[in-house]
Amino acid sequence: MDRTRPTLNQLNIVSGNVDASIAFYRKLGVEIPDPRIWRTNTGVHHVSAIEAESPDAATLDLDSTAFAQIWNKGWAGRHDLAGRVVVGFSVSSREEVDRLYGEMTAAGHRGLQVPWDAFWGARYAIVEDPDGIAVGLMSPISAKHRAPPPTV
Repeated sequence: MDRTRPTLNQLNIVSGNVDASIAFYRKLGVEIPDPRIWRTNTGVHHVSAIEAESPDAATLDLDSTAFAQIWNKGWAGRHDLAGRVVVGFSVSSREEVDRLYGEMTAAGHRGLQVPWDAFWGARYAIVEDPDGIAVGLMSPISAKHRAPPPTV
């Protein structure tokens, strides 16, 4: 079977204090414009710290521990999420997310987030590698699958 291989395209850091993380990465020299920071009345919950400048480039995102529990149901109710990472891979289609998730969990790897139509418009799932690192599988984003973000 000829299929496109997953491509490493994202590092997502779960932060216990997103404002402090923003300050750290800005001090390091990462340009983080305010429009890329998602704030609600409960605080900062998502930051697109580094956006891809080419199709082969990876992104760096920061998420609050509260927000991470929304997009990764396997982490719901956990209080030890600060400092966790998700290594993200893009795949060719929504169906490929489902196929890979099924293949990986059937092989005995723990599923953290079953495939779902995420509010940002992608099909998304998370499996855990043998060392406990969360590995995200994400389809291309589709405008027709977008929805308003959840209340955090």
